[in-house]
Amino acid sequence: MGRNVAFNGVGALVTPHMADARLLMYQSKADKEPFDVIDLDPYGSPAPFLDAAVQAVSEGGLLCVTCTDMAVLAGNSAETCYSKYGAMSLKGKFCHEMALRIILHSLDRRANCYQRFIAPLLAVSADFYIRVFVRVFTGQAKVKASASKQALVYHCVGCGTHHLQRMGKATAHGNGFKYGAATGPPVGPTCEFCHQRHQLGGPIWAEPLHDVPFVQRVLAALERSPRRFPTQERLRGVLSGIAEELSDVPLYYTLEGLSSTIHCNTPSLLQFRTAVKTDAPPAVLWDILRCWVRLHPVKRERLTESSPAARILAVEPTLEASFTVRADANPSSRKRGLKRFPENPEAFWGPKAKAKAGGGISPSLQEKRQRLQNKRTQRPDGADPKPFPCKRHKEGRCSLGAQCCYSHEGDPPLAPPSPGAASV
Repeated sequence: MGRNVAFNGVGALVTPHMADARLLMYQSKADKEPFDVIDLDPYGSPAPFLDAAVQAVSEGGLLCVTCTDMAVLAGNSAETCYSKYGAMSLKGKFCHEMALRIILHSLDRRANCYQRFIAPLLAVSADFYIRVFVRVFTGQAKVKASASKQALVYHCVGCGTHHLQRMGKATAHGNGFKYGAATGPPVGPTCEFCHQRHQLGGPIWAEPLHDVPFVQRVLAALERSPRRFPTQERLRGVLSGIAEELSDVPLYYTLEGLSSTIHCNTPSLLQFRTAVKTDAPPAVLWDILRCWVRLHPVKRERLTESSPAARILAVEPTLEASFTVRADANPSSRKRGLKRFPENPEAFWGPKAKAKAGGGISPSLQEKRQRLQNKRTQRPDGADPKPFPCKRHKEGRCSLGAQCCYSHEGDPPLAPPSPGAASV
């Protein structure tokens, strides 16, 4: 880092440090020299650095956080997610947005300990990671509203319907607000649509993920400098899609998920425009699907009586849905053909192997796959067999002989006597 600073002649602007990042941030807090921008981009989870970061950033400063531990945040290890971020993750269709809301909840919760709160500017799930940009402010009165910004998630394991339960309640009281505990729960012991059980996840950040005016200003800046960034097309596509989202609706449904639940053909996105992220209640969504099944029947004789599809379709819809495509159903970003999911820049694009202790370089994923290919069936000539005994040799049925990669120490058992043979 020092050589790089000298090479670029930026010694008056950049001061490199080789130290524990947490200690450096805590020291800046103690010295009352906060950072205007802190960018956390560790390999894996940023959880160990969040407490120091929310204290070390200046008033109204920018805090950028990258998380690459998506398996934890997307529901594969809910208990690990709770230990790191203070929330239970769920494995649903909305898992990537829930991951964004979990990290925002964790940031706000840690900032609240120091009478601070966050204001999200932008939160993006891209490729194999998530990235959030927030501003951090100080204010005791604003911190009181933090409980009403968090919510628990009730997720049905049968049909995928989800409901949110706010942790707190903020009501207007004169010129200010009165804060208290929320009332609930919003659901019964079982799902009202398919009678399956609920999973409980969260708490998550239940307020908007983005500051739409900020996103529009970034888009305007991109238009003013059309050749400044190599990823200009993707930036424009992603930011345009964000600007078109419903900002006050947490989580979402997917068309294939809804259709798969009732085993029907999937309608086009234009026919079902508002079902990706919608403020319509779940009862309206299932009524729309029931109307769709009238036009595209499913084979109900193949459905078991206790299946979510049979229970949902047994109820008559209370509304009539029209699937005529509206002129305003196609968003502007799709009409312009903006790229949201471009091709990977190179083969095997994704997270690479973690660096070895001591500064060594880990082999690439392709090298590791080639080295370990057919490791159980082949071994190079002259190589010693593995010290593990061959199970097939013990049973007397290993046909590989000296080519087996496992040890053949010890004689195989004698063949069992044939039926009717006398033993002596």
